[in-house]
Amino acid sequence: MEDKSKLIFGNPIKGADYRKAVKSKQKFAKKFGDDSGADYPAVLMDNPHIGGLLGVRDVRLQDGPGDGQFDREQGIIVGNIRMGFGHYRISMAMASAANALGYQPYWMDLNSYSQTTCTKVISAQNDLYSLGSRISQKSRLFNKLVWEPMNYEGFRKLSYNSSDQKNAELMAPVFRNVPKDIPVIGTHVWPAQAAIHAGMKYVVNAIPDNWPMALHLAEGSIHTIQTHYAYQGYRILNGMQGDDVLKAMPAESLVYTGHYVDDELVRNIESDCSARMARKREGKPIRFLLTIGGAGAQKEIFASIVAHLLPVIRAEKAALYVNVGDYKNVWDELLLQFPEMKDISTEHFDNWAEMQQFAESALTGDVTGIHGFYHSNIFEAVYATNLLMRSCDVLVTKPSELSFYPVPKLFIKRIGGHEQWGAVHSAEIGDGTLECRDIPHTLQMIDLFLNEDTLLHDMCENIVRNKAHGIYDGAYHVVRIAMGMKENG
Repeated sequence: MEDKSKLIFGNPIKGADYRKAVKSKQKFAKKFGDDSGADYPAVLMDNPHIGGLLGVRDVRLQDGPGDGQFDREQGIIVGNIRMGFGHYRISMAMASAANALGYQPYWMDLNSYSQTTCTKVISAQNDLYSLGSRISQKSRLFNKLVWEPMNYEGFRKLSYNSSDQKNAELMAPVFRNVPKDIPVIGTHVWPAQAAIHAGMKYVVNAIPDNWPMALHLAEGSIHTIQTHYAYQGYRILNGMQGDDVLKAMPAESLVYTGHYVDDELVRNIESDCSARMARKREGKPIRFLLTIGGAGAQKEIFASIVAHLLPVIRAEKAALYVNVGDYKNVWDELLLQFPEMKDISTEHFDNWAEMQQFAESALTGDVTGIHGFYHSNIFEAVYATNLLMRSCDVLVTKPSELSFYPVPKLFIKRIGGHEQWGAVHSAEIGDGTLECRDIPHTLQMIDLFLNEDTLLHDMCENIVRNKAHGIYDGAYHVVRIAMGMKENG
């Protein structure tokens, strides 16, 4: 197989950068072993958490019988990694769309196979990224000199992709016993790269960000992107080797699809937006959803929002959903900081059936007070936000993968420079605010949502209009592209 670390879309990698890539692979192999000769069995198991909702089945690498065979006609693999919530959420959107289109989605989490070098390499890099993210929230100097430049320019370079491609060679063994003709959608570049190195025939690489970075390249796959801005940047590999004019990506390697969104969210856009405007018109409490991922980064911002909203919540002019994901300590810390929350809060903790029932009843019923959500299981922790999105009025989030979801959004300060372009895109299509880069501007925007109709109504109308233009249909298109690759050989 051609060495994908030496030549990227016809652009040669400098010798020093290639040698660095080789050393990176050697370092991981020395630390975690090289299991290229391993023969990991691949079996299918039911997913007890989101299997019923999204139709997904897990691909597990373990001895013993599974409970079924791969569907070689209708099966499609969603390859992902457990790195924060973002890539899991995009994977859920792909699985939802595949299920809605009548296909069988298989969930393949490359960060869940603890016996493999693949998972050990991913976990090590995930831990390093999480550490950097936490430090960046505590140290402005580190954020300015290290974190922002790395996320904005470091990951942008072809040399970075060269190292990733070499490291991904260590990830290929997890696909050894997966049928090679089942299409794969990678919702992070590593599953896409690993699938290609393993000889999977039909691979789609679903790029998440609106800032073009070589980090996301997986040559040999079809790359899909969510915005026209990203299409142009990726097509010419803009800025990926300084000011050099590079050979462009072939047209057939890059496709604009629109936003990656779950079927149930897209399907209900009109009714959900109509309900939001009706609640506003009738003077009911405006519902804010705070989604706190990772290890509770940006705690200061969220604490300021809670403090600002508490008197408004008591007056029943606002209601608050707080999803702390799988980090119960974040909720406990909020209660310690604001003991007065206790008597107006309802905790929905580790009871998935009850959580789903609440989300369903909130679509048509009234909601007051504060509702906290915590789930120890990663699937439930992530998907709780998706279920709550439909009945919330405003999603408060950093401008990450949630930038692309069809719900009115208030964007707080980003983590990593690349994220800012998600807010820019959302503001331009009218379904989210500008990025509020400090607490005073965040609170100002909250007051605008609370005290006037214009902002919320405008976003709801734009979301409905965007749906008519197919902007939120990206997940369906990605699935069709993946299955079409197989149908067309």
